[in-house]
Order: sequence, then C-alpha cells, then structure tokens
Amino acid sequence: MKPLIGTDLKRFLRDYKRQHRPVHTVAALLQSIEYPVNVGSIFRLAEAAGIAELILTGITPTPPHPTIDKVGRYKSKKVPWQYEEDPLAAIARLREDDYRIVAVELATGAIPYHQYAYPERTCLVVGHEDHGVTKATLAACDDAVFLPMYGKGRSLNVHVALSIVVYHILHSA
Repeated sequence: MKPLIGTDLKRFLRDYKRQHRPVHTVAALLQSIEYPVNVGSIFRLAEAAGIAELILTGITPTPPHPTIDKVGRYKSKKVPWQYEEDPLAAIARLREDDYRIVAVELATGAIPYHQYAYPERTCLVVGHEDHGVTKATLAACDDAVFLPMYGKGRSLNVHVALSIVVYHILHSA
C-alpha cells in the first residue's frame, strides 16, 4: 500500500463518487456556535461531505473571517451558506423545503444517532459549544439524536459530533 497523491488521488475520489452516490440530502444549522475554529471546521466538513446548505444563526461568526477561512481552507467560497439571525425562522424555511429537523443534542427523547431512521432530506441542528441547542430551538426540532459517550466526558467537540452524524447519514440506506 502507498498513499495516493496528485492525479491518482483525484481519480480515486472521482471513481468512488461515481459508484457511491448518497441517497440523503443533508443540511446543517449552526445555532450560536461561538468559536470561529469550529465554524471553519464545519465549513470544511460541509464541502467534503457535500452538505446541501449551511445555515449560520445567532452569534455564529460568518465569513469572511480570518480564522474561519484559514481553518476551513476557504470552503465558505464553495459551500452554499447563509446567515439567519433567528434559528426559528431558519427552521420554518427549512420545513418549507421538506427538511426534517433533527437536533444533535443530549436531550430527553433523543435516540442514539445510529438507530434513527433519517429521511431523505434531513437538517441537523448543532448548538453552542458550552450550552448546546437552546430550549426554544430544541422545541422547534422534530427529533433529537445523540452520540453515546463511553468514557467520562459528556460530549464531543461540536464539529466532530456533526461529522460523525453526517457521514453516518450519507452511508445509511
């Protein structure tokens, strides 16, 4: 085995994409993600995973921003995104576009992310690094999923948690 680089890497990824087209459309709503490093990481995830739309709300910093641009490798120029101050207004618009709104949050009624039956159009909602998704935003969501924690920590970094769930959705039938 050897690492793929250059043209070999481009061909490998192109061929994989041709043979494995996701059946789900995924959007993500960032509800007051405070740290630009996390926002940049989510932009990078959004481009890599082909997220259909990224909605930044509340206090979430927006591009152009030096940290978002550096961490996200300028993916904000390629990913469809918009800023909506009120997450509830963004959720209402997403519902009009036939998205099921699913919070990634430790909440009552939440089920493990790998046991949820994701519909064809899913919008994942992630919240503030310290406080999570607000009660009002959580109440507007259709469902909630969580990542089981087997160590002493109670949660993962927001961009890591979102990445796990996004890739699970893209590779589920």
